[in-house]
Amino acid sequence: MKTGVLLVNLGTPSAPTSAAVKAFLSQFLHDHRVVDLPRSLWCPLLHGIILPFRAPKVAKLYQSIWWPDGSPLMVVSRRQQAALQQALQDEGIDMPVALGMSYGEPSIGSAWQQLKEQGTDRVIVLPLYPQYSVSTTASVFDSWARLMKKERRMPALRFVHDYHDFSGYIQALADSVRAHWEAHGRGDMLLLSYHGIPKRFENEGDPYGQQCHRTSELLAQALELEPHQWRTTFQSRFGREEWLKPYTDKTMEKLPQEGIKKLDVICPAFSADCLETLEEIAEQNQELFLKAGGEQYHYIPALNDNQAHIRMMVDLVCRELA
Repeated sequence: MKTGVLLVNLGTPSAPTSAAVKAFLSQFLHDHRVVDLPRSLWCPLLHGIILPFRAPKVAKLYQSIWWPDGSPLMVVSRRQQAALQQALQDEGIDMPVALGMSYGEPSIGSAWQQLKEQGTDRVIVLPLYPQYSVSTTASVFDSWARLMKKERRMPALRFVHDYHDFSGYIQALADSVRAHWEAHGRGDMLLLSYHGIPKRFENEGDPYGQQCHRTSELLAQALELEPHQWRTTFQSRFGREEWLKPYTDKTMEKLPQEGIKKLDVICPAFSADCLETLEEIAEQNQELFLKAGGEQYHYIPALNDNQAHIRMMVDLVCRELA
């Protein structure tokens, strides 16, 4: 049996233009796992108001963080793919690694075709979402299931549900924070900002919020932090309904009044830096914090392709091989 690894992340526009962003957002926001409103209500709103007005604004934000080699998320994801492939080879494991995105290119379908052409008959699907959510991890499974409907011979499947409390993940986060403190000094508080989801999702059984809090607790333990030295918040809310609280931006406006003048921020749910970390957290929320009276603000980068993160991926793959 030949095993292959399918790394999956959310995806990114192909270019920082209104047209490319509109195409990406259209696919993303059409996913019923992301927005579960009745299509008869949602589609006219999406195409008549949201996409025409939101795409140009979001394109400008992408332009502000776009790298010479392309979208940060795509550049980092390709590096992760190559690094994992090399790390597996260094372990004497002959296993192809393909990269697919839930939205945009390369698609999950194209990644499967690459593995299929190499004779793969067992696939380890590794969504790079440490915490499970219906809007991310479950959507990856949906995409895989749709692909398998067309296959006469389905490959054996191992699907990584989440790794929010996996020791290698917590250790990689802790190492990243310690390295940042050694290089830049230590703030008054470490704020852990996670992508939010509607509170309704949690009420209906999504474990995402609980897993985020557990990740924070384990990281705080690894760093030997006291309760007043760290805090968990949720960012990137969209629409008018209530999302998981406390909100990151609202917290930024309050912290200086609580005596927190120097702040370190990390986003544990993001395995690769992207618009939500490089622009929303590193720029928008820094501005909010400083305007509210903060004095020093540091964003600690995502784990990206650092060695400990790749080591963690190898360990997850080997666990699924057992």
